[in-house]
Amino acid sequence: MHVPAEMTADAAARRTAYLTEVLPLLYPQPCRIGLPRTRTVRRPTRSFVVLPDLRRARLLAPLGSTRVTVGAVRRYSEPQSTLSVLKRSAVAAAMRTRASGVLLRDRIRVDAPHDADHIESYLGGLLGVRLTPSVHIGPARANRKPVLQLLDDAGRSIAFVKLGTNELTRGLVRAESRAMLTLAAARLRHLRVPKVLGTGSWHGHELVAASALPIDAARVPLHHETLAAAMREVCGVAGVRREPLARSDYWVRLRARLGELTGEEDGRTLAAAAHDLVDRVGAQRIDFGCWHGDWTPWNMTATTDGLLVWDWERFGTEVPVGFDPLHYRLQSAIVRDGKDPRVAVADCLTMCGPLLYGFGVPGGSARTTTLLYLIDLAARYLTDRQAQAGARLGVLGSWLLPELVAAIAAVPDLEGSR
Repeated sequence: MHVPAEMTADAAARRTAYLTEVLPLLYPQPCRIGLPRTRTVRRPTRSFVVLPDLRRARLLAPLGSTRVTVGAVRRYSEPQSTLSVLKRSAVAAAMRTRASGVLLRDRIRVDAPHDADHIESYLGGLLGVRLTPSVHIGPARANRKPVLQLLDDAGRSIAFVKLGTNELTRGLVRAESRAMLTLAAARLRHLRVPKVLGTGSWHGHELVAASALPIDAARVPLHHETLAAAMREVCGVAGVRREPLARSDYWVRLRARLGELTGEEDGRTLAAAAHDLVDRVGAQRIDFGCWHGDWTPWNMTATTDGLLVWDWERFGTEVPVGFDPLHYRLQSAIVRDGKDPRVAVADCLTMCGPLLYGFGVPGGSARTTTLLYLIDLAARYLTDRQAQAGARLGVLGSWLLPELVAAIAAVPDLEGSR
């Protein structure tokens, strides 16, 4: 889940610390790295400008070719507001002029011997072509990982590369690679998905390179039915089947995940609530299919070339139909619209019937599906240890768990469930 970084001293320190961790991973010794306001590297092999600055680092844009630098800035992310578009345009304009040397002072310089084994040399061999990288620096969260955008000499994005550097992120990188291959074989009509260009293991890190989607294509309004049709298509990639919740493979997997979380109080609370729900409505027949796993406005865009959707690392099969629209609504409300998280959860529960109607979810099981989604999301947060990683919404007791437990306690028993 994507969340905006808090503008606090702690958030700034986390970003700076992460930057100093990532660079040696990408350019290990004998490469030398010169950080702003520390030692310098003469005649660097690669230079980056830190945007917007070292304290709030979000992007390392390569220096040297103006077209490549501007291309890195323009393709950095999918802006979610007019202000975001204006800020990005202003930075790109500054990079085209001498003003960038005054306004954007924080530079990083890398000296890489010609025979050094670093990320650029590895990717050149993997892809068969040398491209220029920019490096994305995300907010603090457990699943944060190095993400590189690879550009050609004209400043066009050719690929995006994700690097899994620990047990969690290595698993996510492998999962995304499998997901994109599965979706490529599905011949989707309502959306476009990146193609796998290469995978590998480098210095113990899992890596996937995926094609860049054509987000420079002209934008078109995103209509509800366009989005719903794409979500329904993904849902049916492996077929849809209906069975009682208590007898489903989904409940077997979820119960096992919850069992691994009972070593902490929030995990015990969540597991108890989930078992209570299944005790009450386990006989209810639920439709199960696939889902993207993190479908949000910032992981997609609507263009004349179609609906483009990326970040498939949470793709899953045999989950309750309706998880994607629920996730899209909840994350949009919290992150994009700035709604209080507890209010956003309550709204999801209130509006779940109309929201899921177009996905063929009967009114009687819409609330059950929503509660299962919230349980699944909470289990993800606890499994990933988002609170320990400093994620903004990582402390579930402050928003999700109280609403979830109260809603499950109010669910009436379904005949035959207990």
